[in-house]
Amino acid sequence: MSGGAAMVQTAALHGVETMGVTVEVSTSGGIPGFDIVGMPDSSVLEARSRVRCALRSCKFELPREHVTINLSPADMRKSGTAFDLPIAVAILIATRQLPPRIVDGCLLVGELGLNGNVNVVRGDVAYEAYACERNLTLITSVGSPLMGGCYGDVRGIGSLLDIRGGVDSLVRLGNACREEPEAPYESLDFDDVVDQELAKRAMVIAAAGRHGMLMVGPPGSGKTMLARRLPTILPPLSEEERANALLIHSVAGQPIDAVARGERPFRAPHHSISIGGLIGGGRPVLPGEISLAHKGVLFLDELPEFARNSLQALRQPLEDREVRVGRVDGSYTFPCDFQLVGAANPCPCGHLGDPGHECTCSASRIAAYQSRIGGPLMDRIDVVVDVARPETSKVIKGQTGMTSSEMARLVEDARSFAEEREQGLCNKTKDPIARANLDLRAQAVFEGLAERLALGGRAIVRVARVARTIADLEQRERVSEDNIVEALGFRSRTLG
Repeated sequence: MSGGAAMVQTAALHGVETMGVTVEVSTSGGIPGFDIVGMPDSSVLEARSRVRCALRSCKFELPREHVTINLSPADMRKSGTAFDLPIAVAILIATRQLPPRIVDGCLLVGELGLNGNVNVVRGDVAYEAYACERNLTLITSVGSPLMGGCYGDVRGIGSLLDIRGGVDSLVRLGNACREEPEAPYESLDFDDVVDQELAKRAMVIAAAGRHGMLMVGPPGSGKTMLARRLPTILPPLSEEERANALLIHSVAGQPIDAVARGERPFRAPHHSISIGGLIGGGRPVLPGEISLAHKGVLFLDELPEFARNSLQALRQPLEDREVRVGRVDGSYTFPCDFQLVGAANPCPCGHLGDPGHECTCSASRIAAYQSRIGGPLMDRIDVVVDVARPETSKVIKGQTGMTSSEMARLVEDARSFAEEREQGLCNKTKDPIARANLDLRAQAVFEGLAERLALGGRAIVRVARVARTIADLEQRERVSEDNIVEALGFRSRTLG
């Protein structure tokens, strides 16, 4: 078995992108052992021990030669445990224990257990998309939860022993993708939220116009319940949106079942989260919460309690719909097209303006608390609604209001009307006031109220955008006086 060589195709993750890697193995005389080159990190170097134990457990012959393993291209940092399977197979081919062309046209990824079992690795959806684009057969763990939209040739391998029978003997994965998904959000409905019709109305407006939203109210008023139900009134994920969300969750090592069912992501990080956890980072560089909320909702509860630098880090991603993370080994770009929803108490004790509860906070403490969010972030929040504590009698009697299905219908109709209206516009101006298309009466009322309330330019634009969305909900071509008045009711007044 002297002087053998082999090459096996695999891939490496670079953020949400997948880069092709070739595992090259060469055996030569010398002290028996494994050397891995090609900029491997510690997790890749540990593959030597896992592969050695897996080969022994599966009764393969351990090479009595020096084995050199090169991960090409050698100038790209490699990390993770997905190289275990291709390294083991390449060694077996180089030592003539497997036929030379047994995995031609295949892409291998998988982590090996010490007993030879092939374990699931993060990023299977990304590997599947990469293999499908290049007409390769993906070989990965039989336990992989692949549910992407590619439907390429994906084969599952349970143990290193299974490769002896060739690719055709491996079980085909991906059939579950074709099954009709379960109805999403079966356990959540706005029907459960009692005596919060104003907040529900604000939710409909925010969902219809894709507006950032902030709910202000005392503890126990239902802010979190409302936020968790927002995805139930958003339009279903399109195939492209679902594929993008699946890719991000898979690369981050997060469960993908909910996204595969068509549910929009909902992320609610704790206020102690770091900047890296929020926008992405770490080693290896992984998507943050804002990217995991891509095409869904990012809910920041207790918004003033978040670190100020973390909140300010949201400004650029909210504008660009993507976040760039720079590292020594390159730049990583993650998509983050999410809808921001925040919740806050009106003061540190939470009882400012709450009937039946006395606020114990001083004016200076209230002002300091409310200023923690910061003006730049508040400029990107169009809808602010006060959420009062529900009346006890209505809660006990179980009175209900709008349901999720009714609210979702309003949102869908408003978005469809807005899309048709935008397509029919002769003047494609970017001026938000002109695009709102106010009627003469609305213009006069808006001007008078803006002067009386001393609204700045940004506040005027935000009110015009919200008024345009309200008009779309009513399927009106022009914004009316009533639309302006209602939109002014949702403007920022205290926080920020």
